[in-house]
Amino acid sequence: MKNYKNALFYISVTGGFTALIFWILSKGKVLESGRNIVTKTSTDSLFSQFSSALFHNLQHPLAILLLQIITIIIVARFFGWIFRKIGQPSVIGEIIAGIFLGPSVVGMYFPEYSALLFPVESLGNLQFLSQIGLILFMFVIGMELDLKVLKNKANDAVVISHASIVIPFALGIGLSYFIYQDTTFTPKGVDFLSFSLFMGIAMSITAFPVLARIVQERGIHKTKLGTIVITCAAADDITAWCILAAVIAIVKAGTFASSMYIILLAVLYVLMMLFVVKPFLKKIGDLYATRENLSKPVVAIFLLTLIISSYLTEVIGIHALFGAFMTGAIMPDVTKIRNIIIEKVEDVALILLLPLFFVFTGLRTQIGLINDLYLWQITGLIILVAVVGKFFGSALAAKFVGQNWRDSLTIGALMNTRGLMELIVLNIGYDLGVLSTEIFTMMVIMALVTTFMTGPAIDLINYIFNRKDVIIPIDIINNSKFKILISFGNNEKGKSLLRLANSFVKKQKENSNVTALHLSLSDEVHSYNLEDYEKETFEPILDESKVLNQEITTIFKATIDIENDIADIASRGDFDLVLVGLGKSIFEGSLLGKVLGFTTRIINPDRLLDKFTGKEGLFQNSPFDDRTRLIISKSKKPLGILIDKELTEVDEVFIPIFSMDDAFLIDYAQKLIYNNGSKITILEINNQVKNNFVIDNAVKSLNESYPENIALINESEMKAAFLAKQDLMIISLESWKKLVDDQSVWLSTVPSVLIIKP
Repeated sequence: MKNYKNALFYISVTGGFTALIFWILSKGKVLESGRNIVTKTSTDSLFSQFSSALFHNLQHPLAILLLQIITIIIVARFFGWIFRKIGQPSVIGEIIAGIFLGPSVVGMYFPEYSALLFPVESLGNLQFLSQIGLILFMFVIGMELDLKVLKNKANDAVVISHASIVIPFALGIGLSYFIYQDTTFTPKGVDFLSFSLFMGIAMSITAFPVLARIVQERGIHKTKLGTIVITCAAADDITAWCILAAVIAIVKAGTFASSMYIILLAVLYVLMMLFVVKPFLKKIGDLYATRENLSKPVVAIFLLTLIISSYLTEVIGIHALFGAFMTGAIMPDVTKIRNIIIEKVEDVALILLLPLFFVFTGLRTQIGLINDLYLWQITGLIILVAVVGKFFGSALAAKFVGQNWRDSLTIGALMNTRGLMELIVLNIGYDLGVLSTEIFTMMVIMALVTTFMTGPAIDLINYIFNRKDVIIPIDIINNSKFKILISFGNNEKGKSLLRLANSFVKKQKENSNVTALHLSLSDEVHSYNLEDYEKETFEPILDESKVLNQEITTIFKATIDIENDIADIASRGDFDLVLVGLGKSIFEGSLLGKVLGFTTRIINPDRLLDKFTGKEGLFQNSPFDDRTRLIISKSKKPLGILIDKELTEVDEVFIPIFSMDDAFLIDYAQKLIYNNGSKITILEINNQVKNNFVIDNAVKSLNESYPENIALINESEMKAAFLAKQDLMIISLESWKKLVDDQSVWLSTVPSVLIIKP
């Protein structure tokens, strides 16, 4: 009745106001007299008028820009995914995506589509947006530099990093002398000083962010080698950007003498940032260091400082990116503040804006211009000089300061990584008119090759010296105890997994080992204060281990492939049981979610690969989320998947036996009884216990030894009241799939579940 009255009220009010609007419009029509109103008339059909308006809307600059962004992000993420799968940094895939969308591929084979998507008049908007992305990115890079590391490890790092700049810089200038002789390679009117300085600095750059990610992903960030490499890269970054600022000043001024005014202004700017702006930001940081979140006015102060700093360096003549980098470097040395701002800025910069820069670079890169043997020989020479200068220059310097040959060569391979930083330098040179399109293209190819070779080079060095990257502590590898690996994503699941692991080994601690593993996607982890991040991640788990009186070993690693790394670490550590938590699918809980979930099985690249390799039917409905499903498919060790329903105790446990293949579950029942005193109820399905000699004997043996801790019931005896008393159900993977397929009615009332794949 109430709903009926509400409907009547709504209809009457809406109708009344509609009549009022119509009356005002009719009265307003009278006001048009004497105003020479021109009524638009057209002989076209209504559909033709609609088509014309739609075509006009499609050509609007904003519509073109939005279409460009959509296309760029999709293609960049796809190529990034491909290169992550082959063990390369995703940035290489994103650079390749830019070249793919440019004249080298799409422009060559689909020129009409390329002209429609990237009309010449739209490139200005794309360039400005990409520059904003670079400013934000360089701001983050400045913040991720941990200057405290430079103070502690300055001696060796300064020698190696400066050698890794001076040697390739000198070789780059020498190469420029050879290239400059051929007038077809340099733009008209460019003097040798400008060209040679840009060739030198382009050879000298190291991609600090890519290097930091590789060090994290290989698990060597806590080793002496990892510390030295990160320190070298940080020192290299600071030195190289200061040199680049001076080079830009010289190129813009024309001569070294006339550039002194610009350099003097740059020095005054740096002094102002260090002695005026930095103390001001430090006071703000100290004031808000203990706050839970940063308020919008405080974030506005930091971002305004960034924009003003970038503006000043652009006006001075040393490029806005130097101002962004400088602002990041002087941000308050408060981990929480830096991490909050990095999180706010990094996603927008990396996901939305940086791919625009890659594509804009790709539009300038015309590989088709390198169309004869001589040009490819010059390209090869550029790559050779770049590798010799950076790789061997850094390696020899590292050997000189006392590193062994393996570590020296590894340092050389990592310092040879150029990545995105190289593209930034090359684009600056191209914008200043110093680099021709041919040389620009050759240098982009060099950046790709030197970045791509980093991973394989490190693998080759490790193979030659017969060593693997340090991830798993040696005492675990050489340990013959019963070893459990728990891999957790969030703290609550980690604590439940630890409680479960403790239940299996509580009374056999001297003969067992529990290792807690946390893997984080490398693009989600900031290189700044990585140790603090690791400490915060494991703190709740370590606290829980003290409550349980359970010693644990911790392993932390940034990775590009969580599923493969779990399987790899489990295998290399020779763990007897791996415990993981079941992730919750984002597609649960709604009709739209079900549609999206169904769709993702079709378009998810991993699932397509599994379809083609026969691991999974394309339209098969998996009872697990994608990540858990991949872990199951890749794991070669016994795997336990915990569906956690706030597991706190493991006192009451029941184990359904569906087939003779479930016999291995009795071993886990025995461990729980002996170590935890758990009461185990074996649920017999279709007389599987009595009909199987092995299972029947195992149950009888347990019953003789622990008559108070084991019971046998059949399916008909199981009721809701029984399930309510249970803490945990342990079931085999195949039996769980059968339960889900049969849509058993009691599934909704089960307690926490441990699904075990033997």
